[in-house]
This record gives sequence, C-alpha cells and structure tokens, in this order.
Amino acid sequence: MAIPAIAGLAFLVLPLAGLLIRAPWTTLPERLTEPGILAALRLSLLTATLATIVCLILGVPLAWLLARTTFPGRRFVRALVTVPLVLPPVVGGVALLLVFGRRGLVGEWLDTTFGFTLPFTTTGVVVAEAFVAMPFLVISVEGALRGADSRFEEAAATLGASRWTAFRRVTLPLIAPGVAAGAVLCWARALGEFGATITFAGNFPGRTQTMPLAVYLALEQDLDAAIVLSLVLLVVSVVILATMRDKWVGVP
Repeated sequence: MAIPAIAGLAFLVLPLAGLLIRAPWTTLPERLTEPGILAALRLSLLTATLATIVCLILGVPLAWLLARTTFPGRRFVRALVTVPLVLPPVVGGVALLLVFGRRGLVGEWLDTTFGFTLPFTTTGVVVAEAFVAMPFLVISVEGALRGADSRFEEAAATLGASRWTAFRRVTLPLIAPGVAAGAVLCWARALGEFGATITFAGNFPGRTQTMPLAVYLALEQDLDAAIVLSLVLLVVSVVILATMRDKWVGVP
C-alpha cells in the first residue's frame, strides 16, 4: 500500500511544488503591484464577498427550511440545491444566460421594465459566483441545524418567543460555527470560480476579469503573471484549509 500511497501523494504535491519552483520570487513584489493584477485581485475580493453575502441571505433560510420543516418534495428540493456542485460551471453559465440574459426568461423583463441587464457586468459576476457557491453554504448550515438540539427552540417557544426571536436568539448562536464554516467555503469557491463567470459575465479587465480569468488570459501573454496570480489563489486556499482544519481535516 505504501507505493501507491506515495505515488498518490506525489501526484497531488508535485504540481504545487512546480508552481513554487517556477515562481518569479525576485520580481514578485513588483508583479503583485502591477495594475492588472491589483485590479483582478480587488474585483475578486469584492465579488466573492458580495456573493457570500447573497448566499448568506438566501442560503441560511433555505437550509433552515430543509432541516426544520417537512413538505412534499423536500428530497427533490435538496437534490436541486446540490446540482451546482456537480454541474459543469460552463453549463451553469449558459443556464444563467438563458434566464438572466437580455432575451432570457427573467432578463428580458428586467431589461424592458427597468433597463437593467446582468450579463457582462460586475453584478453578473456576483450572480455567477453565488450560483456555484451557495450549495456549500446550504449543506454546511443544514448539517449544523440537524446537529443542533431542537429542544432549546421548543423551550424558547413555550416561554413566548416568536419563531423569528427563537431563531435569532437561540438557533443562530447554536449553528454559528456551521454558518461560519459554510461562509468561508462559499467565499473560497466564489473566489476561484471560472467557467460560469466567463460564460455569463465575460472577461473584461476592471469589470468582470477576476483572478481565475486573469490567470487564463496571462497564460497566453505573460507566464510569470499567471504564476503570480496562481500563487495568490494558492495562498488563499492554504489559509482556508488552515482555518477549517478542525472541521475538515482534524483528527482526534
């Protein structure tokens, strides 16, 4: 078992080692301050944060509905929630275009009524990232809700607390670690999103070009810039893994 185990470890580690070995360390500070890299970094941080906020606003109630209520088709709804996890991101981008594009099911109404369009805008980047990242939050929060003792909520209800008060004062503090874990995973997934973003929002510098898209473009023009951007994403991934180590990779 040791030989295939070592081979598997090497398969996972060698590409990362190659990235570190080929990194332009001597010019790294100057590279990190280049306008194109800074613009992609700022846009990525902004859109990933906004997408996470959208996922929190919509995903926490959805997770509560799946964990605390019973209704016909609940399993089907849960399956729909997890579809973006296995759906190719490019397909997700096409689906978003068919719904929110200028001639889409909802996009045409938005365009004719409000003169508002989502594709190929910064808002479109947020929508694409939220679409692919929300399942991470919903699954994490639903698991936390199922693990929380519902008797505390029942006790609050017997003391006269409304459902909203019980959720805000009792349930939310109980599931706070799960919400935080889901939000971190959601943010990391949004930060690394590529396929749905480039399909739905395009690749316009300063407007829709996030770091993964900048890496893709830099590979054709400037390999060192692509490596620097990749290093930034690698650092973020390591930080996320370190933050979540107790929940995901911790061992007794």
